[in-house]
Amino acid sequence: MGKTSASSRQPVVDKMSTLDRFLPVWIGIAMAAGLLLGRWVQGLDTGLDKVQVDGISLPIALGLLVMMYPVLAKVRYDRLDTVTADRKLLVSSLVLNWVLGPALMFALAWLLLPDLPEYRTGLIIVGLARCIAMVIIWNDLACGDREAAAVLVALNSLFQVVMFAALGWFYLSVLPGWLGLEQASISTSPWQIAESVLIFLGIPLAAGFLSRRWGERAKGRQWYESTFLPKVSPWALYGLLFTIVVLFALQGEQIASRPADVVRIAVPLLAYFAIMWGGGYLLGAALGMGYQRTTTLAFTAAGNNFELAIAVAIATYGPLSGQALAGVVGPLIEVPVLVALVYVSLFLRTRFRDSTESPDVPREVEDAR
Repeated sequence: MGKTSASSRQPVVDKMSTLDRFLPVWIGIAMAAGLLLGRWVQGLDTGLDKVQVDGISLPIALGLLVMMYPVLAKVRYDRLDTVTADRKLLVSSLVLNWVLGPALMFALAWLLLPDLPEYRTGLIIVGLARCIAMVIIWNDLACGDREAAAVLVALNSLFQVVMFAALGWFYLSVLPGWLGLEQASISTSPWQIAESVLIFLGIPLAAGFLSRRWGERAKGRQWYESTFLPKVSPWALYGLLFTIVVLFALQGEQIASRPADVVRIAVPLLAYFAIMWGGGYLLGAALGMGYQRTTTLAFTAAGNNFELAIAVAIATYGPLSGQALAGVVGPLIEVPVLVALVYVSLFLRTRFRDSTESPDVPREVEDAR
């Protein structure tokens, strides 16, 4: 990594729109609004919870789909081969997500919540649910490699379908038994996980791919990237804010009524996000991946699929269980922490000489801001 002057840091901030520049403020307002709505509007959480199909909340699904589509529409799918050929990136991501991540959450949960078995189990489930949704937008805001993010998220999705139940059985039952600790259980099926992946990744991925394919064929790449993308880009953040409001409205009463428990759950989560993101960043920098792919590696390692974790916890232990509350607290902590890490990444960008960034590839995330 090489040093650059402070002046080279300024353009990244200057090119941000008002919406992006004050993103932490809008997210804070969205979280507060959701919590207050869930607490003050009688029956809102129950009403929202009933709007679901096969256990999937339709309002949350709508928000996530709106959030993910613009980012996946920006991906240059003809460049994905440059990512799949990067074995260092793929292997590093698999190790961070499926070896280090679950093991770290298991260790933190047992070290910091030895007296709270329900919350401990909920956190372990969170650690097993690797991110396939919000990481897309965190990576884009931090000017990470879009193509790499798309590939790593797809890879995580495949592993999630195959490995989630097996790792849940290992970390909740087998490993505690070996260590003489209290055992737990998990109830989920490969189809339940595949359904989550198909909805929250498959639909926006297909829509983004088809948008680029048809848009470029009809009017060319220049029109698509300079006219179409700037129009749809803001909807990613609108979808994010809507999702946050709905999520916290659903769980506002539970969070507000158990503040001490929320603090206990937050401590291992804070440690987890910091270690995973920092570890991913250090590993990417040490392997010489450059800023974009290092950033993508860090965010895909730190993020989690809160929708899947909450759904599994509710299906196994019930909606009012401690395990479900731990899943709900996950995004309560993850959202502000990863937003803060977006700004840390943008600051660190000035310290990289990025050999992977091609000057002929426009960055709408910067240029449109």
